[in-house]
Amino acid sequence: MTGPTPTPASGHTSPTGRGEGGEGYNPSPIPSPVGVVVVAAGESRRMAGVDKIFTPLLGLPLIAHTVEAFEAYPSVGSLVLVLSRDRVELGYDLAQERGWRKVTICQGGPRRQDSVRLGLERLSEEKCSWVAVHDGARPCIGPLLSEGLLGRGITTAYETGAAVAAVPAKDTIKVVSRDGLVEATPPRATLWMVQTPQIFRYDLLLEAHRACQETVTDDASIVEVLGHRVKVFMGSYSNLKVTTPEDLIVAEAILRATKGIEATPHPGASASLRAEAPSPGSGPPLSHRERGKA
Repeated sequence: MTGPTPTPASGHTSPTGRGEGGEGYNPSPIPSPVGVVVVAAGESRRMAGVDKIFTPLLGLPLIAHTVEAFEAYPSVGSLVLVLSRDRVELGYDLAQERGWRKVTICQGGPRRQDSVRLGLERLSEEKCSWVAVHDGARPCIGPLLSEGLLGRGITTAYETGAAVAAVPAKDTIKVVSRDGLVEATPPRATLWMVQTPQIFRYDLLLEAHRACQETVTDDASIVEVLGHRVKVFMGSYSNLKVTTPEDLIVAEAILRATKGIEATPHPGASASLRAEAPSPGSGPPLSHRERGKA
């Protein structure tokens, strides 16, 4: 991505001692192949009835921006796209249209962590030693991969077997009771907003998922529950997760900027949802080892 690189908010120190791809950064070679699980089996509860995963952004479904960023990355050997049961067929169709070669479609489970586990189990056939788990609703990842985000994450993960992308919190965070009363104000300098990709040794993450009985909100938490250390590496403020209709406007603006497309006045999220469906890709029909292989 062009433009200034993100820097920690006041009072924060980069967990790697370096800025985003900054001077002096010399990552270790990325082991190949790296496996990727893209989780997109959620219910889009905060999207006012809109299925965010297949919502068009710049003429492509949102999920296509996410998948194709990893599909094009040389060190990624295979990718499992986890979708809800009623979106699996749409996933097959999109994979055919776009000519995806590394992608396996997988049906998710009732919780996010169930979906990740199912994706990991499908990935086991590829015998990857490292795996990156990424939210399907973070479509602006492509330029960040080009800038070395994945390599930086794996280099960090070498130390503990687990590393997560994160950015320093910009806002003051309050701990609030169910009654709406402020109970505590943690020091902002210690707070980081965790993103994806989250990178792990494959065997460590699969073991953690199979052992964890608690419900958690990210994969790092599962590893932490089992007593493993997790290290943070610098993510990017542009690595937006689309959660509400307003986020679509921001994501589209980021994608336009990174792709060098001239900005136009955005009439609002509702217009973005009415964008045209993607045209078929130019790639040849896919060969597959099984029904789920795209």
